[in-house]
Amino acid sequence: MRKLKIIIILLILSILISGCSNNDALGKPKVEDSRKKKVVPVNISISEKKDVPLQIKAVGNVRAYSTLSVIPQVNGELLSVHFKEGDNIKEGDLLFTINPAPFKTKLNQAEANLAKDMALLENARKQVNRYSSIAKKGFVAEEQYDKILTDMAVLEASVKSDKASIENAKIDLEYCSIKSKIDGVSGDIKINKGNIVKSNGNEPLVIINKIEPIDVVFSIPEKNVQEIRQYMSLGKLKVSASIPSGKINASSGELVFMDNAVDSNTGTIQLKATFPNKDRMMWPGQFVQVVVTLTNQANATVIPFQAVQTGQLGQYVFVVKPDMTVDYRSVTVERTIGDVAVISKGVSSGEKVVTDGHMKLTPGSNVKIIEGSAKKS
Repeated sequence: MRKLKIIIILLILSILISGCSNNDALGKPKVEDSRKKKVVPVNISISEKKDVPLQIKAVGNVRAYSTLSVIPQVNGELLSVHFKEGDNIKEGDLLFTINPAPFKTKLNQAEANLAKDMALLENARKQVNRYSSIAKKGFVAEEQYDKILTDMAVLEASVKSDKASIENAKIDLEYCSIKSKIDGVSGDIKINKGNIVKSNGNEPLVIINKIEPIDVVFSIPEKNVQEIRQYMSLGKLKVSASIPSGKINASSGELVFMDNAVDSNTGTIQLKATFPNKDRMMWPGQFVQVVVTLTNQANATVIPFQAVQTGQLGQYVFVVKPDMTVDYRSVTVERTIGDVAVISKGVSSGEKVVTDGHMKLTPGSNVKIIEGSAKKS
């Protein structure tokens, strides 16, 4: 019996001790802290207010500011080529020389004809003066005097024709020296020295492209037409163009032209911008990324675009609250500029949005901000 009593006492003590371990200092039952969850490390960014540009992006094609197709105006032998392919050409530079000898001969012949007809005309005028007085007195037949007048008129016409022939011969002689009408860069030379060239041929001798300045042609959707026209009426619109490789800084230019009709097949309208191109970054035929800046939007709320996630209910972000838990926020992204999203609804300036670690988060999750990640957008 004594041993039995000892066993019963030990059982009662163990039950009391077990009960105390589940009570707090006041003897009340302990409640499991719901916040003792797994802590998720996250990167964050702080939303902020910024002035951001309102832009339209497109893909453009570079075109020469002007193009000169050099076509001979006279037939003849090509005596010399005065430049090399790819040379920088200045307006007025001599490009080709066509053999001028036949044209000099024609000029000399026209000048000789003029001299002869001038001498005959001078004699005819003397004849008219000599016979005019006696014709009035009736000493010369009227038909004879009319013939003298007619001969003088014919010679006067011949002199005018001779002068025109001389001018034409001089022009043809000038055409033997082919000069550039623009500044630019020469292309492939289509004919060599010693060949015979023909006037107004189908193929030019060379093509010269003016690349300083240079044009970029691009198209935008018709939905942006009114917007573009509205801002064009307020002044020149700035345009930037960059090569897709991204290794060279973008060039700055101005929008200079909008086509007068929308292409009904594509639903787009063509625009053209001009760039100084002093560094010759752009070359005719290249494709470039074009950005037209319409205006600047003041005090827009911006966050990194990587903070925006897409779910079944639309786009959302996780916002870190002061108690280091996250809040699920539906957001409205007005537009994106590079890696920045402009938020019109859902986030206020100065809030901490999660930029990395979303996959492990649910509403109310505990988080730990990774040191050094808290940056402004």
